[in-house]
Amino acid sequence: MEKFTTLTGIAAPMPLVNIDTDMIIPKQFLKTIKRSGLGVNLFDEMRYTQDGKEIPDFVLNKPQYRKSQIIVAGDNFGCGSSREHAPWALLDFGIRCVISTSFADIFYNNCFKNGILPVVLPPAAVETLMKDAEKGENARITVDLEAQTVTSSDGQSFAFEVDAFKKHCLLNGLDDIGLTMEKAAAIDTFEARAATARPWI
Repeated sequence: MEKFTTLTGIAAPMPLVNIDTDMIIPKQFLKTIKRSGLGVNLFDEMRYTQDGKEIPDFVLNKPQYRKSQIIVAGDNFGCGSSREHAPWALLDFGIRCVISTSFADIFYNNCFKNGILPVVLPPAAVETLMKDAEKGENARITVDLEAQTVTSSDGQSFAFEVDAFKKHCLLNGLDDIGLTMEKAAAIDTFEARAATARPWI
């Protein structure tokens, strides 16, 4: 998993509330078990017409937001079914951070496991960042995980809280497999002892 330390990037404003996981990645794209290739279908039903043409008014189809790495969203982002494909699709598109006033619990935890930082901020802070994001590609927002701050393009800084363990995992690029591999030496020692004690296994 890629480490998350400091990110400065274009933020796409998505003021909709209750953006659920089916909106993020519709159910017809859940057949794959690969983490790559889902970015093209991110927000599929909002990005494309039924015949596959882009909807120009959708934020990620606008030229200034096509390379967004941050989403500033309305309340309760990631609600709905607990599909891990949702953070996979966001990450494959290039989104590394989502900022909102609240997240669905399962989606929130899945983000950390896939290298995305979900940031919870008060409504006034999100509103300020939303307006900043509406300025387009010249308004870059900076997210500093180590310092736990989000800074707007004009220098306004907002502190956020994050669980210390989740922060450690993101800063070091550790998913569940990575966490296990940190204990590789202890695992090897245990296996060697077990093989000696029970050679018939």
